[in-house]
Amino acid sequence: MTTQQKPYRGLFPVAPTVFHEDGSLDLEGQRRVMDCMIDQGVDGICILANYSEQFLVTDEERRVLTETCLEQVAGRVPVMVTCSHFSTDIAVSRAKHAAGHGAALLMLMPPYHGTGMRIGDTEIFEHFERVSEAGIPVMIQDAPLSSTAMPVSLLVEIARRLPLVRYFKIEVPGTAAKLRALIAEGGDAIEGPFDGEEGITLMADLDAGATGTMVSAMIPDLVKPVLEHHFAGRRSEALAAYARILPVINYENRQCGLRAAKAVMRAGGVIRSDRVRHPLTPLHPETRKGLLELAGELQPLALSWGK
Repeated sequence: MTTQQKPYRGLFPVAPTVFHEDGSLDLEGQRRVMDCMIDQGVDGICILANYSEQFLVTDEERRVLTETCLEQVAGRVPVMVTCSHFSTDIAVSRAKHAAGHGAALLMLMPPYHGTGMRIGDTEIFEHFERVSEAGIPVMIQDAPLSSTAMPVSLLVEIARRLPLVRYFKIEVPGTAAKLRALIAEGGDAIEGPFDGEEGITLMADLDAGATGTMVSAMIPDLVKPVLEHHFAGRRSEALAAYARILPVINYENRQCGLRAAKAVMRAGGVIRSDRVRHPLTPLHPETRKGLLELAGELQPLALSWGK
């Protein structure tokens, strides 16, 4: 066990970063997102992840967003702060800042910078070792965005040698198979096997032993029953709840990406603008229409929270 009595588990959606129409940070909107997500019944919130456009904010904006979100949540749920960077020193600095302002967990990918740059296992281990010196649990994000390979054997070695690095967000092709292998090989050292990618493979991943998921902020209130049923051994009910929401999850994953949660939150009055920063582009009107049509049939909280 790490620093808390029980491992973190359940629903830890990624919060979008909110911008005004001119592209500047909308901190009022960001606070409203935090409150909406808590009302969605989440078990925790992740900020500054890839789905938060973390690669499109400045270092100063990152500082402000971290402090604003943690202040607004005020301990109501645990907040996970992403601190990915190729530079170990920068990742450590981000980690210590987040921990110093009340973050409960950290998340980061291994060092990566294009497909041609390879980082050795020793350096990967040292990267996470130094980040863990911030003193709070760390989640390793294993995602296709990174070109740095992390086989199950390496992840298990890290978990066994670094007591604070025992959470894993697996979102690679064949996620369920990797989760199953990670849990089987790592045993009790694997405190938090999570999945991601908007929940597109959630049922398979839960069947493989995932104890948490990191979807977007679009429909976490409708994802939660899937987890609750599955954790309680009611697999048929979990499957029915998942089948109900899978069309909109697929639409988000394949058509919209990180823009989906913003579009739904804007339609629901949570935020005033669903702007994304260039070089990302806005949703095509027809794509937005299709998304809101599917979401409208389900009536997630984000579609009405601000009305």
